[in-house]
Amino acid sequence: MVEQFELIKKRTAEIVPEEELKEKLKKGRPLRVKLGIDASGPDIHLGFAVVLRKLRQFQDLGHTAILIVGDFTAKIGDPSGRSKTRPQLTDEEVKKNMERYREQIFKILREDRVEFVYNSHWLSKLTAEDVVKLSAKYTVARMLERDDFKKRFKDGNPIAIHEFLYPLFQAYDSVVVRSDVELGGTDQKFNLMVAREIQREFGQEPEVAVLMPILEGLDGKLKMSKSYGNYIGITEPPKEMFGKVMSIPDSLILRYYELCLDLPDEELERIKRKLENPEVNPRDLKFELAKRIVALYHSKEDAERAAEEFERVFRHKKLPEEMEEYVLHWKDEKIWIVKLLTLTGLASSGSEARRLIKGGAVSVDGERIMDINIEIPVRDMVLRVGKRRFLRIRKGGDAEK
Repeated sequence: MVEQFELIKKRTAEIVPEEELKEKLKKGRPLRVKLGIDASGPDIHLGFAVVLRKLRQFQDLGHTAILIVGDFTAKIGDPSGRSKTRPQLTDEEVKKNMERYREQIFKILREDRVEFVYNSHWLSKLTAEDVVKLSAKYTVARMLERDDFKKRFKDGNPIAIHEFLYPLFQAYDSVVVRSDVELGGTDQKFNLMVAREIQREFGQEPEVAVLMPILEGLDGKLKMSKSYGNYIGITEPPKEMFGKVMSIPDSLILRYYELCLDLPDEELERIKRKLENPEVNPRDLKFELAKRIVALYHSKEDAERAAEEFERVFRHKKLPEEMEEYVLHWKDEKIWIVKLLTLTGLASSGSEARRLIKGGAVSVDGERIMDINIEIPVRDMVLRVGKRRFLRIRKGGDAEK
């Protein structure tokens, strides 16, 4: 029991309360470990993988993972950390997201010790009377203790009544599946504390909250999130994943080693000492980090190839050996650079194309383009946007614009 507890505690931010987890482990039965899945985003990134990898640890210790797909609660939208009401999802959006999600989640979790359930199976069946009874078990004053609600209320920003239902419904999920433990990021602490209280109200032994650290994204400031555009997806191509890891700030190297990989404390200590040594180039440690992360989600061979390609492009300033091609059909001899970027899909809109050009992120055949009005001769060329996006343009026949 002591060994299990120490292993579970490793790399966590907080366990609430630790003594209750020790008592649950003493019973010697497989624990039901709940994790709520946000159905609003179909892609798993390294930030969420921190929680999933801890859940895999529970599985390896003989416990059962209870994955609750929030298809019903996604229609409300988790207000955690939000300064305004979150848009609600349709059934079709949730279904599409989850099809993609299931393809990815078993890159980390074991399929033999998991229960995959949708909370619409029970929440959609609650009557108005059931919802009133559930709501009566918690007060508005307690809800307003939550930081985001408190701030929005103080700032005069609207809080819809249905947003108060989100933590209550999430708590009711714990009652239905009779969870012993629930995992989440530190930003989910309020929701998990509500679950403990609601379980007590229903006569159950409250779950233990195991809170994991929040992994910062590529910007080094905000938490990793697809909505912030600072994420590294676990199914991204090896070369893209490698390049993104290489772009993290040096200040996050040790944190990524700690949270993205299962390394012994002794090895982490060695890495820490190297980072403190002025004679060691942090880039070398980041290079090794990128190889390990790519190998974890792809293969060692993919990691080696991605490393070689990165060296080729960024250290030796050569073009990638492989890149996507686009056949450009255009009637005129020249094409406006903004039109070229949007036509090829390297920019989603004209405004984004202008922003990329003004930011010095666009080059044609190695020559940086800074003029948003320039027209490019239509020919075979290599178009580059940012550090890692290359596109080989092939001149095609005429086409109507």
